[in-house]
Amino acid sequence: MQTLVIGYGNTLRGDDGVGYLAAEQVADWNLLDVTAIACHQLTPELAAALTECDRVIFIDATLPGTETAVQVRSLQPATVASLDAHRSDPAELLQLTAQLYGSSPPAFHLLLPTAEMGFTEDLSAIAQTGLEAALQKVRALLKGEGA
Repeated sequence: MQTLVIGYGNTLRGDDGVGYLAAEQVADWNLLDVTAIACHQLTPELAAALTECDRVIFIDATLPGTETAVQVRSLQPATVASLDAHRSDPAELLQLTAQLYGSSPPAFHLLLPTAEMGFTEDLSAIAQTGLEAALQKVRALLKGEGA
């Protein structure tokens, strides 16, 4: 089963970059059936990559202080695809993929806890802990252990 992992966020805004960093670490695993993309935001061009996989795992940061643990959610395509450059929504990307290519892959969304999104390249302790937990959850999903 070919899996695409997309981690996104701004690495110059502290914990906001935790999804990006997670995707970089997944890429370092060099798994044959896993492709990882680290990007700053979800863009319509990613729809083509979604057609090449059997499932996709999106990884992103939550707003500071809103979560204390990694959340794993199953995703369905949005009812309307309206990606814009100021917010990233994986459900809308799934819908766009379905509109353009006729279907979209099963998807999961990992949301990582954060504490700070100031101008820094460092992660807070909570984001670092969330990153480690998220990588364990990605491994579990890759083994078919579900959300």
